[in-house]
Amino acid sequence: MAVIVVGGMIGLGKTSVAALLGKALGSEVFYESVEGNPILPLFYTATPEEIERHRYPFLLQLYFLDTRFKAIKKALVHKHNVLDRSIYEDWYFAKVNRELGRISDLEFSVYENLAANMMEELAEPPKKAPDLMVYLKGSFETVLERIGMRGRDFEQDPALVDYYRKLWSGYDEWVMNHYHASEVLIVDMDRTDVVGREADAERLVSEVQAKLAQMHAEPSVC
Repeated sequence: MAVIVVGGMIGLGKTSVAALLGKALGSEVFYESVEGNPILPLFYTATPEEIERHRYPFLLQLYFLDTRFKAIKKALVHKHNVLDRSIYEDWYFAKVNRELGRISDLEFSVYENLAANMMEELAEPPKKAPDLMVYLKGSFETVLERIGMRGRDFEQDPALVDYYRKLWSGYDEWVMNHYHASEVLIVDMDRTDVVGREADAERLVSEVQAKLAQMHAEPSVC
């Protein structure tokens, strides 16, 4: 069994897919640190003035980097693990927030240097990268619908729609052209509901198993 990360835009169902794959493949699942995250609600609800004063976007990215690094250190030294979002995607979120002026150039430089130093520390375990990203791809309409359905209060403000659109608009391009850490399996979430339709869940597991078998048969592929 390979180390798998489940990636994709906010709201598309990473946690549900990670749980499904963990159960189907007999893997431990390392979930994104959302519950109990003290900065996440502040990031979503802060005014521009509060963001400027308290630097919540920068602090949030550091928080995720820290918790993700702890999880990846545990996951990459064993064969049977699934990660809910990758440490590589955290960089994409930091980049978008820099483009929006919510993270300064200096903060982004500090973030990148810290992330690079952390990744260098992973040189010793048998793996320093996942084997497969299961990438959840969907339309912007599906993203907004799923965010609404899961009902986290701090995610529902209509003022956040432009932020979601900015993240969504570049996500596919980043994964297809700039993510090189592992193989990628794309799942169309416009037609996939692993929670509400058992057939969809079974199909997704079968696709992942087939991809892993293909990778095992072609060990030269990174």
